[in-house]
Amino acid sequence: MSTAVSEKSGTWRNWAGNVTALPAREVTPASVDELSAAVRKAAEDGLTVKAVGTGHSFTAAAATDGVLIRPQLLTGIRKIDRTAMTVTVEAGTPLKRLNTALAREGLSLTNMGDIMEQTVSGATSTGTHGTGRDSASIAAQIKGLELVTADGSVLTCSESENPEIFASARIGIGALGIVTAITFSVEPLFLLTAREEPMSFDKVMTDFEELFTENEHFEFYWFPHTGNCNTKRNNRSAGPENPVGPVRGWIEDEFLSNGAFQVANLLGRAVPAAIPSIAGISSRALSARTYTDIPYKVFTSPRRVRFVEMEYAVPREALVETLRELKSMVDSSTLRVSFPVEVRTAPADDITLSTASGRESAYIAVHMFRGTPYQAYFTAAERIFTAHEGRPHWGKVHTRDAEYFSRVYPRFGEFTALRDRLDPDRRFANDYLRRILGP
Repeated sequence: MSTAVSEKSGTWRNWAGNVTALPAREVTPASVDELSAAVRKAAEDGLTVKAVGTGHSFTAAAATDGVLIRPQLLTGIRKIDRTAMTVTVEAGTPLKRLNTALAREGLSLTNMGDIMEQTVSGATSTGTHGTGRDSASIAAQIKGLELVTADGSVLTCSESENPEIFASARIGIGALGIVTAITFSVEPLFLLTAREEPMSFDKVMTDFEELFTENEHFEFYWFPHTGNCNTKRNNRSAGPENPVGPVRGWIEDEFLSNGAFQVANLLGRAVPAAIPSIAGISSRALSARTYTDIPYKVFTSPRRVRFVEMEYAVPREALVETLRELKSMVDSSTLRVSFPVEVRTAPADDITLSTASGRESAYIAVHMFRGTPYQAYFTAAERIFTAHEGRPHWGKVHTRDAEYFSRVYPRFGEFTALRDRLDPDRRFANDYLRRILGP
């Protein structure tokens, strides 16, 4: 299979449509050797290089006017090691393909995010996470990495091989090289019982520590302009399987959560004054339900309504205060917000630029329907988040820069020094990386 190269690739757009780029050319390598050659050729031509997955980042992390690498031919499982309980997978593999392939092998990741459209490299490089009391982000489950560096060489790293690179490259934001393969820790396939139910905002705030402590995975959505939340508790189960029935699943997960929700947002965009009433209806649309299934069918759900998102990690102990401030801000403003606010947690990890690096974290994600002005809402929310030393998700909208990150990440200098070492000529740079990491 040969490399596909387009000298005039046209405009690239991300999933949300808020980021565009016009690369000089696109390359779709069919092997790691071909990817290395593409990086060396870009250097000869004086071009920068960025790899792009499915475009689910809301930032310009993958944008380039140089060479755009598309990894869709670098897919599939390289190796399953049942002794070490690891799986090595090509970087362009979509998470949904990895999850289903692992399930066929009787295996699973320990934790995952709430969608699975991203490539494994895109998801991990930006710090994609789910929710968990004890189990951390997808990147925290990485045991080894292979990446092509700025001179086209292939480097591998793990806790025992190039450990100083491994500490940072698990969430590298595309600044250290192009990830070509990832080795994940896996475990035998297990069952989760999900309990979803409505709960008032005040009760969730009052009982948050108890809900967090008593459940392996707790998350909730608060609907702005209401005092209503939908909560979800996932815990391991001995079974038996009791999945959501196909009819109820279609009604709740497709018709209500996607189809009807899309219509509601279109109406809200056309008539903003109607949004509070729509929010009241939307927050009561889903009834309580309990089901038991394999992990990816519980952790993830379809997201077909397009939006723009900002998400910040704050210290877990600051969550309730931060969220109350966010609600007070929305309630006292003229803002009209049709999307729920999503709240999740993660334990501390040891990845240099993980949003949970060195501290237990809670995530607050604010969204706006695509095509709706979001700047005023996000600006006001970001002011609240940063007052609590919030760390923005690397793949979601924010306005912070290197000076800010040097204050909220104790190991920030460790990452930038490694970047200087691996990419001194900034082969993998773009405007976004220059803003968040420095020149």
